[in-house]
Amino acid sequence: MPKPPFDIRERTFLFGVRVVKFVRKLPKDVASIELARQVMRSGTSVGANVEESDGAESKKDKVHKLSVARKEAKETRHWLRTLKEAEIAVSPEIDELLAESLELVRILSKIIQNLNASD
Repeated sequence: MPKPPFDIRERTFLFGVRVVKFVRKLPKDVASIELARQVMRSGTSVGANVEESDGAESKKDKVHKLSVARKEAKETRHWLRTLKEAEIAVSPEIDELLAESLELVRILSKIIQNLNASD
């Protein structure tokens, strides 16, 4: 797997793309479809909120939007774990997405912490 980009906007965008591609490969039964919808919403929302934070009206607004992105990354991790533990998706790909979602939570947390410390 190639090294992820340094730019958080690009990294979260690519995470969303990977989530979309992953979801398209899931089975088409009731449980899979419902979980796929959840992971699609939260997984693509991470990048959307990071993108919105770039145009924030204030530092407080930026922190809020990044906090929402972090929350969505955590939620995505939850749904991915559910897919894995329910044995709907068992592959190296899900493990990579789980690892990336955790890394995104850590990165976003650090960005938020640094913004709050710069008061």
